Amino acid sequence: MKTQADAGGLFAPERVAVVGATDREGSIGRAIVENLADFDGDVVAVNPGRESVLGYDCYPDLGEAPAVDLAVVVVPPSIVVDAVRDAGKAGVNNVVVITAGFSETGGEGAERERDLVDVAEEYDLNLVGPNSLGVLSTPTGLNATFGPSNALPGNLSFMSQSGAFITAVLDWANDQGIGFKDVASLGNKAVLGETDFMRAWGDDPDTNVILGYLEGIDDGREFIDAAREVTDETPAVVVKSGRTEAGAQAASSHTGTIAGSEAAYEAGFQQAGVVRAENVQELFDFARALDGLPMPDSENVAVVTNAGGPGVMATDAVGDSRLSMASFEDDTLDELRGSMPDEANVYNPVDVIGDADLDRFRSALDTVLADDNVGCALVLSAPTAVIDYEELGEVVVDLQAKHDKPVVTCLMGGERTDRAADVLRAAGIPNYFDPARAIGSLDALAVQREVQSREYEAPTDFDVDRDAAREILEDAADRGATRLGVEAMELLDAYGIPTPDGEVVDDPADARWVANDIDGDVVMKIVSPDILHKSDIGGVKVGVSDEEVADAYEDLVTRAKNYQPDATILGVQVQEMVDVDAGTETILGMNRDPQFGPLLLFGLGGIFVEILEDTSVRVAPVSDREAGEMIDELDSAPLLRGARGRDPADEDAITESVQRLSQLVTDFPAILELDVNPLLATSDGATALDVRLTIDPEEL
Repeated sequence: MKTQADAGGLFAPERVAVVGATDREGSIGRAIVENLADFDGDVVAVNPGRESVLGYDCYPDLGEAPAVDLAVVVVPPSIVVDAVRDAGKAGVNNVVVITAGFSETGGEGAERERDLVDVAEEYDLNLVGPNSLGVLSTPTGLNATFGPSNALPGNLSFMSQSGAFITAVLDWANDQGIGFKDVASLGNKAVLGETDFMRAWGDDPDTNVILGYLEGIDDGREFIDAAREVTDETPAVVVKSGRTEAGAQAASSHTGTIAGSEAAYEAGFQQAGVVRAENVQELFDFARALDGLPMPDSENVAVVTNAGGPGVMATDAVGDSRLSMASFEDDTLDELRGSMPDEANVYNPVDVIGDADLDRFRSALDTVLADDNVGCALVLSAPTAVIDYEELGEVVVDLQAKHDKPVVTCLMGGERTDRAADVLRAAGIPNYFDPARAIGSLDALAVQREVQSREYEAPTDFDVDRDAAREILEDAADRGATRLGVEAMELLDAYGIPTPDGEVVDDPADARWVANDIDGDVVMKIVSPDILHKSDIGGVKVGVSDEEVADAYEDLVTRAKNYQPDATILGVQVQEMVDVDAGTETILGMNRDPQFGPLLLFGLGGIFVEILEDTSVRVAPVSDREAGEMIDELDSAPLLRGARGRDPADEDAITESVQRLSQLVTDFPAILELDVNPLLATSDGATALDVRLTIDPEEL
C-alpha cells in the first residue's frame, strides 16, 4: 500500500472513470458525471446496463474500458469490493469510493471495509473513502464529487472527514471569493488519511496553505512527524471537532473514529506546527492571512484607527493573543505629532480621529510601518463621510507593498465595504468586520512565524538499563500484577531518574538492616498494589529512627490488613527521608492515548495537582526544548524560578527527568499510566519520591 497520496494521478488524472454512472434523475452516479463536464481530460462511464451515459461511452467494466488514472466508484455497497478489485486488475492506481455503508455502520459494514483495505493493499491502490463526497482539483477542472457547487481556483488545499461540511464550505467560499487548489473528502479513511494528504500537499508547490476539518487522527505520532516537516514550509490550519466528551462520542458514531483525548490533540498539533482553529470562521480567517501576507518580523502590532471604541477592542484582542502592542520609537512619535491634529492619539493604538481623510490615514500608516519595532499592523475604520473605503483599501495595498509587512484591515460596515474588500483581496489582504478576528489572523501569522523559525531537535537517547527495566515489568506481569507502586522505584533508577536511597523488604529484620545503611531517620510505606492511597489508611510513617523500624514495620502491615484483609502485601519500603520543604513538589506523569501514544504531563505536584490543575502536556518522545517548554507554560513557573525569595529549582534536572521518563514510556508500550508524584525539584536536582503505574502484561 502506498504511504502518500499520488497527487498527480489523484488530482490531475488524464482520464476518469465513473463506476456506476447513470443518467437516472436524482442519482449520485448522474451528479458525478454531470460535475465532470468541465474536466480537461477524458471521462468514461462504467455500467453494464448502459451503452452511453449523458453522451459518454459506457463500458460494462473497467477491464473493457480505456486505461484510466482515476476510478470513482458509486455502486451499491455489496459490490464495491468487487468493483475496486476490478480497478486493481485493470491497472488503475487511484480510486475514490463514494458509497457509504462501511465501518460507519458497524458489523457487516466494518467487515466489508476490512475486505476493501485488503484489496487496496493487494493492488497498491491510492484509495479515498469509502463514504466520501469525492475529490476535486481546480487546475484541471476535476470535480469528481456529488456536491452542488464547484470550487473557485486558488491556492488552498482542503481535506475534511465530513462531506457535508465540504458542500457547505464551497457554497460559502464561492460567495466570499475564496478559492481552492485541491479538495478531498476523506470519508472513512480506510486507506488514505490526513497524514497522506498532509505529505502530498506539503510537496505541492501550488498549495500555499493546507486546511483540514478532522474528527479524529488515526496515528497521532505519524501525523506529528509528517506535519512537522510540512509546516516548516507550508502552513497548516485544522479544525478538530469532538473537543468535548459528547462531541467525541458524536464523532465516533459518525465516522467510526475513536477520538483521542483533547489534551493529546492540543499537544500534538502544537508539536506538529499545526495552527489550530476553534471554528470554521477562524479556519478561513487564518487561511486568508497565511495565504496572502508576508511573515512578520516580530509579534509587535500597530493599530491605526479613526474609531476609539473599536481601537480599544483591538487592544483587548491583542492582550488575549501572543501578540504585543508595539512601542513606537521616539522618531515615530515625533513624526506622528507633526502630522496629526492635537486631538489625535499618537501612541498605540494610533487614533487619527473621526474626521481623518485619506491623507491622514496614509501618513499615519506609512509612519508606523516604517518603525523597526512594528512587525505587523491593523487598519481599523468606521465609515464616515470623509473617507472612501475603496480608496483606503488602495492605500493599504500600496503601503504593505512598500514596507513588506503584514497588514490586515477591519473596515467596518456593510455594502460600502464590498469594493474595498475586492481591492484588498486581489492583493492578498483580508478584511474583517470584527477587530478581534483581524487580530486573531495576525496571531496565526505569529504562530506560523514561530513554527518556521524553530529548529527540530531529536530526543536525547540516554544511556539507560533497558534490561533491568524489562525484568522489573516482567516480574510484575508474572505475578499477575497490573498496578505497581513504590516497589517499582527501581524502574526509575534503571532510566536514570534520581530516587532516594531505599529498598522494599518483607520482614522486620531486613527493614532494620536497610535502615542502618541510611543516614538519619527513614520513611516507611506499605507496599501493596491493592492500596493506592497509602496515606489515607496510615500506611506511611515519616521520621522513623533505627530503633523504631521493626515496630513500625509490624504496625504498617497490621494497618493494611485491617483496612483490606484480602489485599496483597508485598512488604514495606524503607526509604531515605527527604526534606520536601527544601524544594517544590511537582508531578511528572504519563497517560497512553489511543491515537497519539504516550502523553506526558508536568506540573505542580503533591496535594495541589488536582486542585490547581496547572499542568502542561506533550506527546512523547520529547526533545530538550520541548521539555523546557513544559516548564515555561506553567502559571506556577515562577515558583520554580525563585519567586518570593525561594531558591530557584534546577530546571536542567527537571527537563532531564522529563526526557528520561519520555524515553522509558516510549521504550515500553506496556506502561499504560505512570505518575511520579511528587518529583521534588530543588536547587541542586530533582528526585522522584513516589511512583505509581499501570501496565498491560500482554504488551511485554
